[in-house]
Amino acid sequence: MLAEARSIHHWLAAGLGSGWLPKAPGTWGSLASLLPAWLIIEQFGVLTLLTGSLLLLLIGCWNCYVVLPTLKDKDPGWIVIDEWAGQWLALALILLLLNISLLSAICLAFIAFRGFDILKPWPISRIETMGPPWWSIMADDIAAGLIGAAVVIAGCLMLGLL
Repeated sequence: MLAEARSIHHWLAAGLGSGWLPKAPGTWGSLASLLPAWLIIEQFGVLTLLTGSLLLLLIGCWNCYVVLPTLKDKDPGWIVIDEWAGQWLALALILLLLNISLLSAICLAFIAFRGFDILKPWPISRIETMGPPWWSIMADDIAAGLIGAAVVIAGCLMLGLL
């Protein structure tokens, strides 16, 4: 695992190292992303987190573009910057559109994002196969974040929880 820590690109792709934790690196990466997300929200607001998720998408694409040629596996589990971007996107959208506590939003965003990221229903499964690997690694998690947030928001609307 630490053998992958060859450069800053590897370190960033691994979600500041959270992807190198044993077993379920995507879940660890998603969990690890929540502390900085909370700090960003508390210090700078939800729109900054939304902007951060888009910046992570760009940084993640670049890091995957640089890192993937050095690897045999074209979608290694330890690359979790995509989980960070998708998790932040889901959380930001839920907070922007629902009037719920930060803790509730974090829990709902985590469950929804991880569920869609793990199960990969259509169109997420299709997006995962589209384009070059440096793009598809990132894009399917952005889709999981968008769809996860949409499902949480729609569910709250249908249940009259707004």
